[in-house]
Amino acid sequence: VPRVQPAFPTTNEEDTGPPLTPRQPQNTCSPTVSEIHMKLASFKVRGRESFGAVVGQGSSEGVVDLKTRLAPQFESVLDLLRDGGLDTARTVVQGVRADFPLRELAFLPPVLAPEKILCVGINYANRNADYGEAEAPQYPSLFYRAPGSLVGHLQPLVRPRESEQLDYEGEIALVIGRAGRRIDPERALDYVAGVTLCNEGTIRDWIRHGKFNVTQGKNWDASGSIGPWMVTADEVDLTKPLRIVTRLNGEVTQDDTTASMIKSFTDILVYVSTFMTLKPGDVIATGTPVKLNRGAEPRWLRPGDVIDVDVPQIGVLRNEVVADV
Repeated sequence: VPRVQPAFPTTNEEDTGPPLTPRQPQNTCSPTVSEIHMKLASFKVRGRESFGAVVGQGSSEGVVDLKTRLAPQFESVLDLLRDGGLDTARTVVQGVRADFPLRELAFLPPVLAPEKILCVGINYANRNADYGEAEAPQYPSLFYRAPGSLVGHLQPLVRPRESEQLDYEGEIALVIGRAGRRIDPERALDYVAGVTLCNEGTIRDWIRHGKFNVTQGKNWDASGSIGPWMVTADEVDLTKPLRIVTRLNGEVTQDDTTASMIKSFTDILVYVSTFMTLKPGDVIATGTPVKLNRGAEPRWLRPGDVIDVDVPQIGVLRNEVVADV
């Protein structure tokens, strides 16, 4: 595979380059390479770890193994993002049949070992009211998650022995594709390589252990999930409301759209990049809607429960709860 120039700069410095080329409208002819939309997944299959592009629909849906085709130049989704490999991957995928059906895969988080996983707390208007705040906050609430706290699609969520208060939060997560600092609001969404789904699982009683932080309750091993894949940003219009639905054992428990977000995707990117450089592969979980039964007694997750996080433009993230042993 020929080496290509990075589509995104990977410098840690503020981006001062020329204006980005606007996205081109689709046509009805055969797709060009730049028009091939991708769903990028990381997974284990037949005893090895790999990554690839999900192709096909319904029963024919499967994955094109990109590692076998692009290594050693690109060994992971993170490599594609850091080294400008998305167009190379599109070229390889064009017209290729799946190597494996999805049922053979053990899904991993779409981006393995990102430098940062940032989460935004209390970012839907009706959740803010639940915390006794009549006015929207001036700044977003932020916290970190460790990569080991999130598993992939269809992998078990672990309820620990130390607490029964395992809770769930369906969210949309942004994956950064371009390094940037002090990002211009008008160009902010161009720094997004793709979007994925997150179940931002939480051990509720442990978030109160610290006086000023929630770190303890947000970072239990395998307490949350992310996936099933990263949908490239050209496939999802992030300027329009996206509906997010969460189901517990088939029952809808969260149902809202991103129009209810206090801080928009653009707001978050601009704010975060004010004080730190966003880098390719960084993940930002953008907040969760209020639960529909918010006045009822909390219903903590139990072994055997199944959680679905569903955004039609992205897919469905599904996980079952197991007890820690």
